[in-house]
Order: sequence, then structure tokens, then C-alpha cells
Amino acid sequence: MAEDHSQRDALAAAGVERVFADTITGTARSRPELDRMLKELRDGDVVVVTKYDRLARSLKDLLEIVDQIQARGAGFRSLGEDIDTTSPAGRLVFHVFASIAQFERERIVERTKERLEAARKRGRIGGRPPALTPAQKAEVRQMRDVEHRAIPEIAALFEASTKTIRRVV
Repeated sequence: MAEDHSQRDALAAAGVERVFADTITGTARSRPELDRMLKELRDGDVVVVTKYDRLARSLKDLLEIVDQIQARGAGFRSLGEDIDTTSPAGRLVFHVFASIAQFERERIVERTKERLEAARKRGRIGGRPPALTPAQKAEVRQMRDVEHRAIPEIAALFEASTKTIRRVV
């Protein structure tokens, strides 16, 4: 709880008038207070956090949330990282962060493609092995087209999903 008090003290010292605080920990997806704050933002408001990781779990999440904040005409300020998108210098710092994150995402995609291509050249094909062999697929078609069996029944016989069987037929 000491951390909560120190955060509230830092926010009060920064002149924050209203605090929205989700009490959920970990990687919970539901954040009702964040949703409420975003909904109540007005042009000219500034969202202030003690550290940006208090607002988002990843840089990608942070960028998305700050985009939503800015779309409502509000600014973003992180006390710990000295970022303030209401000033030209703060916007520059934030955009540098965003550019670095974008660059890293593109590099990850590029490296993944290179690795997949190298694996293909070695004869390896990525992805999951097929659920059914060509012979089993022919048998599925026979059961459906000739024997008129139901898709759920065929799926149970082959221990496959109904979606897999529908793709075959």
C-alpha cells in the first residue's frame, strides 16, 4: 500500500484533480477505470501517471492508449519518464519512443520471415501438421457425399473439429 500512497502523493504534487485507479493486478484485460477515464476525457485534459507502466503493460499498449487520449484532444504526462505530450519537446520524445517501437516490430517481422525462408530452404515447412492425411480426407468426403453422415459424427470418428471437417467437404 505504501506504493499506492507515494503514487497518490506524487499525483497530488503534480496538481492532479481526479484519480482513476484500477485495483486489478497482473495482465488482466478488463480495466473499467481506464475505460471510464478515456470516456470522460475532454479537450484540454491531461492524463498524468507516475510512471507509464502504471497505465500500460507494454509499449504497444501505451502507444494505443495515448493515441486514444490524443484523439479526444487531451494530453499525456508521465512524471517518472518526464514525458509531456502537451509540449513540443514532450511530443518529440514520445514520437521517438513510438518510432523505436515501430522499428522493433518491423525488425521482428523481418527476422521471422528470414527464419521461415531459411527453414523452407532446409525442407521444413512451418505451421501445424495437417489434422487429416489425404487418405482420411478422401474418406471424409466419401462419408459425407455417399453415406450422407452428419458432420459432427464424422468429426467424432476422426477426432477432429467440425470446422476441420467442413473445410474438407
